[in-house]
Amino acid sequence: MIVALLNQKGGVGKTTLALHLAGQWARQGKRITLIDADPQGSALDWSEQRGRRRHDRLFGVIGLARDTLHREAPELARHADHVIIDGPPRVAALLRSALLAADLTLIPAQPSPFDGWASAEMLALIAEARVFRPELLARFILNRCPARTIIARETAHSLAEHDPPALAARIGQRVIFADAARTGQLVFEQDNSSSAACEIAALAAEVERLAP
Repeated sequence: MIVALLNQKGGVGKTTLALHLAGQWARQGKRITLIDADPQGSALDWSEQRGRRRHDRLFGVIGLARDTLHREAPELARHADHVIIDGPPRVAALLRSALLAADLTLIPAQPSPFDGWASAEMLALIAEARVFRPELLARFILNRCPARTIIARETAHSLAEHDPPALAARIGQRVIFADAARTGQLVFEQDNSSSAACEIAALAAEVERLAP
């Protein structure tokens, strides 16, 4: 399965979710390749930091920030159980190529009206891609949700019957994600019993159930 995390709005946590999905599946024994399709190269930076800290290699990270992604990703997928694409903000050609490569697109969004408004252009690109890939699945994933807030519940409720709908899994706003990234680690490596690690495990399980 090729999973692309895409949103034209920056700062919604695409890279964090991409890395943690990859890590969760890798620790289950799956062969994972993560494609860093963002010209900023944040996932590659994380991988380099992990190497400098001499942490075990869990999965491969390759840079592929070009609009031939839809032709190259399927070839990479032949040698992996899952390929994860960490997409770019505001680069339409790259976004289109990632959408044409993906089996499933996850749209990270924070529970905020501003993120909802910003997703309109992303949804238009998904509709355009479905002309060529009608089987393309898409889901919102609520990320960086403050604990016990009304707006998070209201956003999840409003997306329940939306097209695309939101996943049931949600990821909270937690300091451990930043701490893990700083050291080239993932949250389960810092505290496997943490709420963050449990949320990532639930997300990975729900995403895998969507596999075509």
